[in-house]
Amino acid sequence: MNGYDKAEPDSRRISTQAVCTAIRDDIVSGTFPPGGRLIEELLARRYGVSRVPVREALRTLASEGFVTTRRHAGACVAEPTEQEAADLLEVRALLEPLGAARAAQRRTEAHLKVLRGLVKLGQDRARSGRTAELRPLDDWFDETLAQASGSTSLAALLTQLRLKIAWVYVPEPPLRPVRDWEVRGTLVDAIVRGDAERARSIAAARAGRAPGEYRLRRPARPGRARNAEHTLPAAASRS
Repeated sequence: MNGYDKAEPDSRRISTQAVCTAIRDDIVSGTFPPGGRLIEELLARRYGVSRVPVREALRTLASEGFVTTRRHAGACVAEPTEQEAADLLEVRALLEPLGAARAAQRRTEAHLKVLRGLVKLGQDRARSGRTAELRPLDDWFDETLAQASGSTSLAALLTQLRLKIAWVYVPEPPLRPVRDWEVRGTLVDAIVRGDAERARSIAAARAGRAPGEYRLRRPARPGRARNAEHTLPAAASRS
């Protein structure tokens, strides 16, 4: 086997992963609405790749629950029911405390540095009323906390869960942003001390704040869901 033959599978995996992330992001953002068709040829043109990584990405997204396959229609964006949406919040209430407890036991100094920095930024912006800037910090904090669990599988589940919640629900602005970031600071303090039970308890309280702070996104009406062919430009690639 020559060097070209060895490099090709790695290149293909990277391409598939990038396309999978791009399609998932477009689904979560609403670019591709629930029920909309996902046409391989148009997706390949959109992301500047062949149909092979698109096909593999759609299989991965189907296993994650973002995509469904319909007879005679091919791949479509999934349409979660209200019960499935509620289940996401229940699963989060179970997994986030576990992730926080594991983080208290397995975090690295690099994780602690990022978490402390995020808490400081979040508190500063909340106190100055810059609440529009808090959402990206929320996501960064939760992503870092998941990585600090030291479990690749658990971190992947938490990340996928966070993306699905962002897809299904419209998060309402926090009523008490300063208090929310104080709680995050308390959580980080428990992780710094290695107090797994305290971290678990705080994370459970945070996860339990839903569903009151989340509003379900309205699914597309039957017969009015847009197809990907209407939302994809004729030829575009991601920068």
